[in-house]
Amino acid sequence: MKKKIGIVLFEDFETLDVFGPVEMWGDLPDYEITMVSQHGGPVKSTQGVTTCASYSFDNAPQFDILLVPGGMGARREVSNSVLLAFLREQDERTEWTTSVCTGSALLAKAGILSGRRATSNKLAYEFAKRQDEGVLWQRSARWVIDGKYVTSSGVSAGIDMALALVEKIYNRELTETIARETEYLWNDNAFNDPFANGASD
Repeated sequence: MKKKIGIVLFEDFETLDVFGPVEMWGDLPDYEITMVSQHGGPVKSTQGVTTCASYSFDNAPQFDILLVPGGMGARREVSNSVLLAFLREQDERTEWTTSVCTGSALLAKAGILSGRRATSNKLAYEFAKRQDEGVLWQRSARWVIDGKYVTSSGVSAGIDMALALVEKIYNRELTETIARETEYLWNDNAFNDPFANGASD
């Protein structure tokens, strides 16, 4: 039986935050990807793309890898106690808990990242920081791995993070194969963050 990757959707999620990692993880031999949202069914991204969540928070299975995207909707969802409770519940038994962009703000608000190193979209860096000052926020980082927690900077950085996790779980060879087959120039240096100086609210 394949392990489960669960991607959390909410209205106004950032499209590439979700589908960048989906492209990198889609053919992993031991995993299957499913979408989950508070009520299940269709969810529209900031860019107007509708994606169907197979599960609601009520009937979702336990995921082995949890991915939380960001997007404009994250600023609203930090006040969604139902979503935050779902993240905490899933995190108790995940092998990996990951985020892209301001998805880390949601993990922080849920109390999941306290005392951990993490990063976020540099254009919303201060917003993320305000969700939990107890997080060891890393301003200059394309992505950060701290234990089972993997957070990335903004949008396209999620692709680099997703590949870094493939290398962590599998090996360098498979990671480079995925990057080559998708014709993607992988930034494999977590500290090579060309957007770090643009950190703002």
